[in-house]
Amino acid sequence: MSDPARESFGPDTAVDEIRLEELIIEAQTALPVELPGLANRCASALGLDTALIYLVDLQQRILIPLDEELEPLPVDRSCGGWAYRTVSPRVVEADSGLIVWMPLVDGAERLGVLAVRTASLDGVRMRRSRMLAHLFAMLITSKRAYSDWLAGRTRTATMRLPAEMLRAFLPPSTVGSRRCVSTAVLEPAYDVAGDAFDHSVIKNVLHTMILDAMGHDLTAGLTTSVAMAAAREARRGGRTLADIVGSVDQALARWLPDQFCTGVLCRLDAETGVLRWVNCGHPPPLLIRDERVLAGALDSPPQPPIGLVGSLAPGARQVHETTLEPGDCVLLYTDGVVEARDANGEEFGLDRFTEFIIRSNAAGQLPAEVLRLLNHAILDYQRNQLRDDVTILLFEWRPQHR
Repeated sequence: MSDPARESFGPDTAVDEIRLEELIIEAQTALPVELPGLANRCASALGLDTALIYLVDLQQRILIPLDEELEPLPVDRSCGGWAYRTVSPRVVEADSGLIVWMPLVDGAERLGVLAVRTASLDGVRMRRSRMLAHLFAMLITSKRAYSDWLAGRTRTATMRLPAEMLRAFLPPSTVGSRRCVSTAVLEPAYDVAGDAFDHSVIKNVLHTMILDAMGHDLTAGLTTSVAMAAAREARRGGRTLADIVGSVDQALARWLPDQFCTGVLCRLDAETGVLRWVNCGHPPPLLIRDERVLAGALDSPPQPPIGLVGSLAPGARQVHETTLEPGDCVLLYTDGVVEARDANGEEFGLDRFTEFIIRSNAAGQLPAEVLRLLNHAILDYQRNQLRDDVTILLFEWRPQHR
C-alpha cells in the first residue's frame, strides 16, 4: 500500500511530506546563519540536490552567498545576476547536472537568487524549485528584521553612524500591488545623511514621500527620521494628505526647531488613478507618459519647506490633484541627482536623467531595474565621488495588472 505521506511523481521525484513539514517547522526558529544548511535539507526533501542562497548587496552590484566559503557573483555579468535583473528563472548546465537560478522576491522586492542544483529537470522539479525560492524569500524577509548577521553580510563597506540611523527607518526599496509599484534608491549607500524616501500601500492607496533635510550630518539624518515617523503616525491613523504634512511640520517645529527639510508627499488611488500631492520647497515631480516627460504636468505653486517655525511657518498646505493614465510613471528625486558633475564640471542634468528612465522603460526593464541602472550611471558619472546625496523614487500605475 502506498504511503499517504508521500506525493509521488515517479521514483526520482517522490516527496517525503512528513520530513518537509518538519523542516518548515524548523525554519520558524532557525537562526539566519543556519539558513544555508536548511536550504540544502529542504532541497533534498523535494527531490532536488542542493540549494544555495545569494543576497544582493546594498548597492545591487554583487550577489553575496550566505555560505561564507563561496565567492560573490556580479549582478551584471553572471547567470544568477540575469535571474535577479529580470526576475525570471535561468537554467544552465553544470557538472553532473543543471543549476536553476531562481529569483528571490518578497512581494515586489528583489532580495537575491537561489541556485538550485538538480540532476535533471522537468515540470515537477521546476515547480519545486520555485516553491523553495518563495519559501526562502519569506524566511529571509522575516529574519533580516532582527538579524545583524544578514545585514552585515550584504554590506561591502563600513557604514557611518548617520547612515546607520537613517537606514533603520527606511522601508523596503520596492513595494507594490497588482495595480501599482513604487521603487527607490539612495546613495551614498554607506554615508547618506539628509535624504530619505518612504512608501506604503494601505488597501488600494499608495503613499510615497521623498525628503531632503538641511545639512549632511547626524542632525540631518535625525530630521528626516523624525519626519518619516511623524508621517507614518498620521498615515496609519487614517489622516488626510494635508494632515500628514501638517503633522510633519508640527513634529519638526516641536522637536527640532532649528531644522527643516524639503519634500514631496503623494497619495495615489490605485483603483481610479487619482493622484494627490503636496510639494514643500522641493523639485517638482515628473510625469512620464508614452515614453516622454509631460513638461510641467506636476508643477505647482511654491510652498515653504517642512518644519519652519515662527513667522516662517506655513499656513494650510495646498494639495494638488490630477488623474493618471494607465502605464504612467511618476518620478520623485532630490537635487543631488541632476546636480551630479563629471570631471569637467558638467552636470548630469534633468534631460540626461529623464532620457535614461524613458529608454530603460522602453526597453522593457522593470522599475526596480531601471533605478538600479540609473543609480549606477550617476555614480559612474561622478567617479563614485558624490557631492550630495542622491535619492530617486519611481512609482507606476498599471491598473491592467489585475
